[in-house]
Order: sequence, then C-alpha cells, then structure tokens
Amino acid sequence: MTEPRVRVDDVSKRFEGRNGPVTALDGVSFEVSDGEFVCLVGPSGCGKTTLFRIIAGLEPATSGAVYLDGDKVEGPGPDLGLVFQEYHLFPWRTVAGNVAFGLERQDVSASEREDRVQHLLDLVGLEGFADTYPRDLSGGMKQRVALARALAVDPGLLLMDEPFGAVDAQTKKMLQSELLDIWQETGKTILFVTHDVEEAVKLADRVIVMAKEPGRIHEIVDVDIERPRSRADEAFGTYYQRILDLIES
Repeated sequence: MTEPRVRVDDVSKRFEGRNGPVTALDGVSFEVSDGEFVCLVGPSGCGKTTLFRIIAGLEPATSGAVYLDGDKVEGPGPDLGLVFQEYHLFPWRTVAGNVAFGLERQDVSASEREDRVQHLLDLVGLEGFADTYPRDLSGGMKQRVALARALAVDPGLLLMDEPFGAVDAQTKKMLQSELLDIWQETGKTILFVTHDVEEAVKLADRVIVMAKEPGRIHEIVDVDIERPRSRADEAFGTYYQRILDLIES
C-alpha cells in the first residue's frame, strides 16, 4: 500500500487560556495522497491556521502527530514549501534573489541555481522581472514570487495559508487559474487553507470542512467536477451550498 504524502494522525492542540485550558484542535485525522489538491475550510476560530502551523512543523501538537511520506514532522524542512497571505519577501533581494534563497541554503551550484530560478519565473509568469525589487511589484506579483520561492526547493508538499486573501478579486481569480496550471504541470501535492468556499470548490479535489469549539473535522467532501470549473455551473452551486451549510451548521 502506497504511503500517503501527508498523514495527520489524531492531532489535538490545547492552549492555556485566561480562564483555563482551551482546546483549539481535537482529534484531527486525515490523509492527502500524492499529487492531490486539498482545501481546508471552516468557520472563524476552528483552528485552520493552528493546524497549518502544526503540519508545517512551526509549532508542536499537544498530542497526535503529522507524517510526511511516512516520516514524522518534527519541524520545518526542505520537503515543505510554505506560502502565506503575507508575502514575507526579503525587500533587499531582487525577485531572482528571493526565489534563489532556499537553493543557496542547499548549496546548489550557481549555474544550476540560475537555470532553476529562470524556469520558475517563467512558470509563474514573471519572466523579465528577475532584477526587480519587491517594492516595485503589485500584490499579485509578490505572491507569484512567494510561490516560486516555495517551489524552488522542489518540496513534496506545498502548504498554502489563505495565499490570495490580500489581493483584489480580479487578481485572485487570475492567481487561482495560474496555480491550477502550475499544479497540473508540476504534479505537486497541495494543502490549501482558505475561508472562501467558492475558492475551495474551484480548486480542490477534496474539501476538508472543519467545525469549531473544539476544532475538528466535520466532513470531507469530494468535489467531482471537471476542471476548469465555473460558478455558473449547477454542480458548482450544489457543492458550494453543501459546504456552506456544513460550515454554518
């Protein structure tokens, strides 16, 4: 049996609150297969970002564990590519310099690094911007740089936490389509956190719907619609309403 790319095994997280312990996550378990695109949605306060941080190795679970290709996640590693809503670009580095950062830490040769950076800039639609600094980029372009940087080290899993939440609606729609193109070209496994149900239905193979108090899996919905998907399609609307009802129930 093939090991899933990601396995979240009975993960719980408790914090010490002002009035005693608070359970942010309670017994969360799911798997993501290699090459799958999975979205995580849920009401505010359901622990989506906390779960993201645990999967990324940025903070520990109170109990349970996360496994990537069968290996327990103990902290951030090169097999995880992270993209956040905030771009976290280095303002003193050019676009190419930002994308190359992880490759420099892996001691990739200069010529190979240059070839890979150029390929990634072409992939995310930033050819011609290698020498540009972040201050001269739009929000959508900055997020493309962040995506290229995450892909540079060829991670097994791309983790994305509301990556298009800070851009306007038109740019968001464009970035969603570009991300699907990149996913289909690279075959990456993507776990994508969003509060936008329409975005989840547009992008995902499966949508994991979380409930809160405490944060837990409510239901996992398989989205069986051919891509590209349109909000105008009846099936799209049916999935949209089903997931929205789950979130609000």
